[in-house]
Amino acid sequence: MSAQVDFYELLGVERTADGATIKSAYRKLAMQCHPDRNPGCAESEAKFKAINQAYDCLKDDQKRAAYDRFGHAAFENGGPGHGGGAGFSDLGDIFETIFGSGAFGGGGRGRQQQRRGADLRYDLEVSLEEAFTGKTQEISIEVSASCDACDGSGATPGTGVRACTTCGGHGQVRAQQGFFVVERTCPACHGAGKVIESPCRSCRGEGRVDKPKTLSVNIPAGVDEGTRIRLSGEGEAGARGAPPGDLYIFVHLKRHRVFERDGTTLFCRAPVSFTTAALGGEIEVPGLDREVVKIRIPAGIQSGKQLRQRGAGMPALNTRGARGDMVVQIDVETPTRLSARQKELLEEFRATETGDECPQSSGFFSKLKEMWEDLG
Repeated sequence: MSAQVDFYELLGVERTADGATIKSAYRKLAMQCHPDRNPGCAESEAKFKAINQAYDCLKDDQKRAAYDRFGHAAFENGGPGHGGGAGFSDLGDIFETIFGSGAFGGGGRGRQQQRRGADLRYDLEVSLEEAFTGKTQEISIEVSASCDACDGSGATPGTGVRACTTCGGHGQVRAQQGFFVVERTCPACHGAGKVIESPCRSCRGEGRVDKPKTLSVNIPAGVDEGTRIRLSGEGEAGARGAPPGDLYIFVHLKRHRVFERDGTTLFCRAPVSFTTAALGGEIEVPGLDREVVKIRIPAGIQSGKQLRQRGAGMPALNTRGARGDMVVQIDVETPTRLSARQKELLEEFRATETGDECPQSSGFFSKLKEMWEDLG
């Protein structure tokens, strides 16, 4: 970690920020820079390590107090007062932090980094069929964009932007309090380090205005409820030319008439006639890809039994060719409209019943009979 990078600037928080603000800023940056989300990116990995080092220091009250007083030198060579020989340059860094940039001929403070624009959220509802196949959809949003009149500078064309005289262009001012120096955001330029002499009338000096924007969003096959799609640089524009934020698309699934979903598994209920349940057979279930899924019904199946068809479910997100299963729950339907001939056939069947055809029914009534005999 370079001694030139300020921990507060690295996390994007003020020096007066409380612990909750620091923690929130750290979590946001850690999620953006995590190596798992940026495989093979050395810059993201280095930044991830740097923000972890910064948070490790600032979350601890004692470490933070030492850092506020001595800066990075507080943790070099064992920190101030350590017996292992801090050289002249180390002492210069320490005294520069305490007394200001003029001590020991030290250089000036770095200017405050521009703050990027805010991230935005958009909730997008898709059907289960669209989640199955994937799609490209256009969305319209109202977003702060760079001002065309001033090209994002915030200044009236033809006029200039000068360094803030209050902070000397640093974005921060220092005040002596006894032995210590307190540093805070410049009240004149609000940390920008620059002052616009003639603000642009279109954006009132902000460098950005609200505009409608149409974007094309690629929704990959296999998206699920809560899937997040990131569009880099499509969030709000930063003030006065600062980088824009990102746009996050949150996917929500519409309720389906037939299927319910759990991950890559599709569930549905299928009614079958009592003759098919007794004799066995086959039913056809239309899949989300419009292909018919044939489900074999074993003879003697009971209501509530679930049958699984491998590979007939939802595609796995970002995995080519992999699909989950379809689970069909069987509901045996008792006929309610019988012809005279059908009733006659059923009566003939009933006359031949021995009780072995339905072992659960006969077993239940046998238990009842035994219970009454025990009570008697």
